[in-house]
Amino acid sequence: MPAGMKPLEKFLKKQTTALTRAGGFVGGVADKASGGSGASRRRASLSRVVPFFRETSPESGQAREVFSPDSEDPPSWPSAAGTGLVPVPSSANGSGSGDVRSPSLSSDEQSSEASLITESSGGSGGGGTPIHADTPDNLTLIMLDSVAGKRYGHCTETLLDDFMLTHPIFLAADRFQQVLLQQFSLETEEGGREGEAGGERREVRGGGGGDGEMDGGLDGVERKQAVLNVVFRYLDTYRELLQEEGERSNSFPKELYLCAVQELSRYPELVEDVLKLQRWTEILHCPSEEEKESRKKQVRPLFRHFRRIDACLQPREAFRGSDEIFCRVYTPDHSYVTIRSRLSCRVGEILALVKEKLQYSEDQPVLPGNLILVAVTSAGEKAVFRPSDEAVFTTLGVNTHLFACEPSELDSLLPLPEEIHWTPGDSKLHDMSAEEVANQLVVFDWELFSCVHEVEFVCYVFHGEQSRWRPLNLELVLQRCSEVQHWVATEILQCQSLPKRIQLLRKFIKIAALCKQQQDLLSFLAVVLGLDNPAVSRLRLTWEGLPGKFRKQFQQFESVADPSRNHKSYRDLITSLRPPLIPFTPLLLKDLTFLHESCKTFHGDLVNFEKMHKVAEMVRIIRRYRSSQLAMDTETSPSHLQTKAYVRQLQVIDNQNLLFDMSCKLEPKDT
Repeated sequence: MPAGMKPLEKFLKKQTTALTRAGGFVGGVADKASGGSGASRRRASLSRVVPFFRETSPESGQAREVFSPDSEDPPSWPSAAGTGLVPVPSSANGSGSGDVRSPSLSSDEQSSEASLITESSGGSGGGGTPIHADTPDNLTLIMLDSVAGKRYGHCTETLLDDFMLTHPIFLAADRFQQVLLQQFSLETEEGGREGEAGGERREVRGGGGGDGEMDGGLDGVERKQAVLNVVFRYLDTYRELLQEEGERSNSFPKELYLCAVQELSRYPELVEDVLKLQRWTEILHCPSEEEKESRKKQVRPLFRHFRRIDACLQPREAFRGSDEIFCRVYTPDHSYVTIRSRLSCRVGEILALVKEKLQYSEDQPVLPGNLILVAVTSAGEKAVFRPSDEAVFTTLGVNTHLFACEPSELDSLLPLPEEIHWTPGDSKLHDMSAEEVANQLVVFDWELFSCVHEVEFVCYVFHGEQSRWRPLNLELVLQRCSEVQHWVATEILQCQSLPKRIQLLRKFIKIAALCKQQQDLLSFLAVVLGLDNPAVSRLRLTWEGLPGKFRKQFQQFESVADPSRNHKSYRDLITSLRPPLIPFTPLLLKDLTFLHESCKTFHGDLVNFEKMHKVAEMVRIIRRYRSSQLAMDTETSPSHLQTKAYVRQLQVIDNQNLLFDMSCKLEPKDT
């Protein structure tokens, strides 16, 4: 784990400077430049927004021994002939239980409160999955048998969903598709013997564990229908991501379709499925008219780039790697070029575009390796990207900018002047009602949260940089969380008048209450954490001027953010809510991360499928949060549009040192 990271518990209890210090930023992006591996190579934005990647107790500060994925000791899984369940291995604290608890909790908290992961394991899966540890290929065959109704009929839907959500963790998509094609063509090679041997037992090829034997043979049509049903579920789950890959992914349904057409004469029962498969190949190859029109739209800006009112007022749509964006890349003298780039392009391609803009190739030829791409934060911290890094735009901090320079110029890079100087003044927030601002926060958060594909959560935690599908939209949600926190502190600290600061405090507490009432826990906790920023919480005169009713209300909000007993207050709150709701996304990722790192995914060639079940359970919880639609506000009055534009283009200061200096000027330490 990157050294210097602070646990999320401490981060939630009192906002510190971790968001802008090197322990947060450089621990993420710089590790990429240094070629780190494992968890240190995780995508950078999570380590900035949620600096918890160190298994230490926030109280004791001692490193806690955790069951490591790289440990040589095998987990104590039962044999296939044993109980039938494969429990998630307990952590190395010797508790012996099958639940997974956050390693960042103190021992008394662990004994008093189980984690969300344990609580969720008794959900739709009936408390577990009946699948033994087995090889990836055999798990695919077991799933096919379950879909065909030959085994595990009582939990087929859960098993299928578990497999679809988690198979990228243990089975590459290309291999998964290959196995499905082989199984569909299996009876073609065996001819009519399959039907004759229908009552005989067969063994799964390459079996591992005790699940090798079938509970009865599948005839040709059963096998093929099972394969097609699994394929339909796969295409439906990954539709948007497969469309993004184009021909690479479309070749699989095409090949399967051609095989299925050839089988129609022997198996006329497949005609409906074949027609459905044909429609899927057309969908993946030729997007609908709406999707075509969407892709014809103008290049879309990311956060903070080109603050155009017309752009920020448009509803947010999911970003894909092939989407083109505008981005400014600065030079050491703070001049910049504007490039038009794919969101997923490599750093080397970005530098080539910059060179072309600067006309280096004509006036001042430079070898390809002579330019580097650097991210510079408002605090002056630098992180150098490797030429092979991809999709770096969404990993940037709130006020982090890209610079292109020669290696010798790296030390001379400075933040932009507007990032290190501030101008006192009245906030626009004084002229807006708390209700309007809260409504716009909720609507925008819902748009961002709805854009996140559920598989992005799995890819983010389990694959990081190596993920086949980049968690671009999830990273933007994390950016927003950090942005709202710094917005709260910025607005209060820029206000010179004490009475007006007190009014802003009241307004932010009211905004937090309204966000909580509308079940937007992302902005609710972000506002609470912003008010708990050390630069704001030290303003004694400002807080003393706050009416007692508001101070009591804020104390109640702080209790929700209390990390004790594994965030029990927050978990109790979110359990009591019904969809639609917007969760505090960093805490979801924390739970997934500790589930991942507390037990092995593989032991030898065998997959711990009970762990996969628990991961899928967490994804289903996220799915439930979005199971119904949020009522969107369609008002178009001038004041409404002004508030909407303001909320979607927040001007913030994310330099913690600068915020603290501003705080000391408002209320010096000796007052």
